[in-house]
Amino acid sequence: MLGRTFSHHLMVMLCVFAAGGIPAAVRGAPVHLVEEAPVETRKPADAVILVDFGRVAYGNLKLSPPPQWQGRLRVCFGEAFSNHRINRKPPGTVRCAIVEVEVDGKGPLVVAPPANRRNTQQPAAVLTPAQWGVVLPFRWVEIEGWPGDLKPGQAIRQAGFLTAWDDRAAGFQSSDETLDRIWELCRYTIKATSFAGIYVDGDRERIPYEADAYLNQLGQYATDNDLRMARDTFERLLAHPTWPTEWAPHMVFMAHADWMRTADATWLGAHYEALKPKLLLDRVGADGWVHSDPKQQKASDLVDWPVGERDGFEFREVNTVVNAFHLAALGKMVELARALGKEAEAGDFAARYRAGLERFNGTLFMSGEGAYRDGIGSDHASSHASLFPLAFGLVPGGRVPAVTGRLVQRGMACSVYAAQYLLEGLLGNGADEAAVGLILAQGDRSWRHMLESGTTVTWEAWDQRFKPNQDWNHAWGAAPANLLPRFVLGAEPTAAGWKTARIRPCPGGLTEARGQVPTPRGPVMIHWLLRNGSFSLKLEIPPGMAATLELPSANVSARVFMDGKEMAATRMGARLVLEQPVTGGGTFHVDPYP
Repeated sequence: MLGRTFSHHLMVMLCVFAAGGIPAAVRGAPVHLVEEAPVETRKPADAVILVDFGRVAYGNLKLSPPPQWQGRLRVCFGEAFSNHRINRKPPGTVRCAIVEVEVDGKGPLVVAPPANRRNTQQPAAVLTPAQWGVVLPFRWVEIEGWPGDLKPGQAIRQAGFLTAWDDRAAGFQSSDETLDRIWELCRYTIKATSFAGIYVDGDRERIPYEADAYLNQLGQYATDNDLRMARDTFERLLAHPTWPTEWAPHMVFMAHADWMRTADATWLGAHYEALKPKLLLDRVGADGWVHSDPKQQKASDLVDWPVGERDGFEFREVNTVVNAFHLAALGKMVELARALGKEAEAGDFAARYRAGLERFNGTLFMSGEGAYRDGIGSDHASSHASLFPLAFGLVPGGRVPAVTGRLVQRGMACSVYAAQYLLEGLLGNGADEAAVGLILAQGDRSWRHMLESGTTVTWEAWDQRFKPNQDWNHAWGAAPANLLPRFVLGAEPTAAGWKTARIRPCPGGLTEARGQVPTPRGPVMIHWLLRNGSFSLKLEIPPGMAATLELPSANVSARVFMDGKEMAATRMGARLVLEQPVTGGGTFHVDPYP
């Protein structure tokens, strides 16, 4: 990547597309265009130059023809590659665009196709700065009609990214090279889809959705230090809410994630009242359940998307997934109300949560199945009816082994969206080896499959056959970007603003992992090793943070040492929990580790 960037007021170049009539950019985090040189240039056919930029990015092409040269060029932009050429008939909404341009010999020009009406002119579409002209996602360019060879600097991609993005903010490496590539695929996806300054759902619509936004927010917090993009997306969604039932509670999740990241009571207080309608309280009946009328069951209760990823879920008036989201949002609202000193409201939310949780577990759990039913009146137990309660902490401890075992047996019976919650539940409840196995699984329902397809940005679905109109630039498919730092490295905040943290590595069948996790107080540096029956951890935490360590050890006689000195620890299942929080860091050793 070249070092030079362009501010908006300097982006006055000759554009060869019709940009007239495109409204001004909406409010969003600052974004800019970055000049990127090709990683490879070759000639696949006579009079054709193929330019490869290595990875997909949203942008356009700056060409610098030889001085005074005049002529006609034909330029093809593509996301997909087939038989050593750009796939000019890609599936779904995978992008390919062809434009013909006249070169007048007066200097550099910017080439891009005409604007896509769907993602630039619908009312809710998020627009990029008008000065940029049209941008689209592409990796490859084919140029026909170029005079002679293409020299360095003559074809540059102008790629849009969040201005504040810091490539050095995060890192992840492990003993599995494929897992490392998956993390980088997902990290880069979060960066590449930052081009609009708002979390958008992909190139097909370029609008924010609440669930997409929350998963994107988690990914950005794990890979970057910017806060504004999440907040601006939240504001946008307050003004333009979307239709799925479960998407509304995700707004509470977003606000809670902001609070845990920042401890900013001022921002939280300004948005607190707007969160209450997101709890689905208007649909709670006298019996305490969230109810769904026939129209809601058919049109707005989502469970998962696309429809074929619902694992046969049976919709009922009392829907298990909808009620799980309602309870999860109530639980987070208890914390947010208390953070603002609203004790009476916190008490009300807590009472609703306790009563709802008792009702949920008393009515919906199927003991013989070790799983939750899809809803009242259903005897079907889809994976979704259990994976969301597990991820949300709604499953009583005694039932967790049965629920996790059932979900492990079912495998990846959900979409890339619900996979965030499936894996979160497994990683957080002792099934980390199975969870990492699902990420790396063979077949067409894993991130290994995305890698093996050659994509450089995550997809909207596991494969084209599961969603024929999918796009190939969807950040809700980038769950490992947040899951691997949070669980395999094991770093999560336990108090707002990362004042306190928990370091709880989940080996997941790996023998080593190291990385850097960004926090508002500075990076957390983690390196753990599992060797010859022992577990060791080197930890660096920033000033102002105290961390509780929960280290893996299935051996009841194991002891913990910090820099060679034995530390007091309490056994909790297969872990040893240090009794005193750690500041600054140190080197920790658990011996023996079977």
